[in-house]
Amino acid sequence: MVTLARLTPETLDFVLLSFEGPDQYSMAGGLGVRMKELALELARQGYRTHLVFVGDPHLPAEESPIPNLTLHRWSQWLSQHYPAGVYHGEEAKLVDWNEQLPGFVTSQFVRPAAEEGRLTAILAEEWHTAYSTCQISDHLWSAGLRDKAIILWNANNVMGFDRIDWGRLDFCSQITTVSRYMKHVMWDKAVNPLVIPNGIPADRIKNADPALVAKLRSAFGDRELVFKIGRFSPDKRWNMAMDAVAQQKGMGHEIAAVIRGGVEPHGLEVLANARAHGLAVLDVQPPRDPVEAVAALAQAPAADVYNITSFMSDELISLFYSGSDAVLANSGHEPFGLVGLEVMAAGGVAFVGSTGEDYAVPFLNSVVLDTEDPSEIGIALHFLRSHPEVAQRLRSDAQETARSFTWENVIVDTLIGKLEYVSLRQLVTPPQKSNPTPDRSCDPGKPVPAKARSAGPKSQAYGGESVPRRLSVKPQKPAE
Repeated sequence: MVTLARLTPETLDFVLLSFEGPDQYSMAGGLGVRMKELALELARQGYRTHLVFVGDPHLPAEESPIPNLTLHRWSQWLSQHYPAGVYHGEEAKLVDWNEQLPGFVTSQFVRPAAEEGRLTAILAEEWHTAYSTCQISDHLWSAGLRDKAIILWNANNVMGFDRIDWGRLDFCSQITTVSRYMKHVMWDKAVNPLVIPNGIPADRIKNADPALVAKLRSAFGDRELVFKIGRFSPDKRWNMAMDAVAQQKGMGHEIAAVIRGGVEPHGLEVLANARAHGLAVLDVQPPRDPVEAVAALAQAPAADVYNITSFMSDELISLFYSGSDAVLANSGHEPFGLVGLEVMAAGGVAFVGSTGEDYAVPFLNSVVLDTEDPSEIGIALHFLRSHPEVAQRLRSDAQETARSFTWENVIVDTLIGKLEYVSLRQLVTPPQKSNPTPDRSCDPGKPVPAKARSAGPKSQAYGGESVPRRLSVKPQKPAE
């Protein structure tokens, strides 16, 4: 009879591999946020966690921001020559990653853990890590350690799919993705990924200050308020959103839209389309502080579309999520739809698409749009105006849904179970005994208590002070 590996903080270490990471230098999109938050929660639950990423060349090569978590900044010697960010010098960094990392993971993570009687879960992200994932598997086979590691490779989007050897990757690892929609997309590659959803930090689930929400609403008079944020990409259906606002205005409804896009060229087309439909567009740069931002918007000239061109703090974004009548996260292609989930966590009314948003249930916790027809948005807005009790119920049920998708629950309810299943498929030898994690301060098998969590991270990457560790800037390939 097959013995199932019991995966607990006393028997399992995590190694997370991603080009993006928690440094400002390493943040280029949602992947960096995902890795930062996932690593933090794994460590808080007591798992010894290593996060390897292409990091800031001016920060320590290795540091431990909190107990159980170690950051490893890769390719710093190259990043010194490519200061613009993680993807500056992308191909050079990719070569260094592929050549150096597999041996490093084997000798520095898997072998020491195996000597302590522990297993290692290797979670690699996106196309940049696909080749090295296969190389790591080969290195472990050569070292007689393949049965001591559970290897997963995850796709958050379809970028770089043309550069992946899918047959080899599927043989060397368990492929995963973040939604059933992405699972079906990837069937075209002759693979069948497991689905492990994205998560959000538990502290995102909160209501905005009612007094500040009231001030936000009064800043726009008696008008209905809609909010949209995201990259200026056709996939985000910005023109659909602007067309819907124009239709509502044409029908005599008092409505205002606040938007925050990116620097992409598509933004010019979106704003030109809005003006062509008779909408008055005003560029605004409110302060980062929510109170000051609301005051600035109240003093701004009247407009139909307020285009925010300055940075928006998380607090200000959450205020708009909570205080708007509708938040348009109406993408036509969304691998997971993290914005929609964040809206729900803030108690907002999310209008989402019908692709990767597995968490969305029509008119139970959100509004789900099936088409790119702006009239569909208008009909939903009319229904919510006519049924305010439904809008209130959506807000309440949305937060309950968001609680199911905190990183804490995703790890406990989904990730660990999937790893146990994959350990059987990959013929991983269950740990017979193990040494306790040095950083653990609670009973075996239990998460770190709330009191132990209260101290914030000390790393600059997590908003604190750096704790340096001695390590060569460029990790050397271990001796044969």
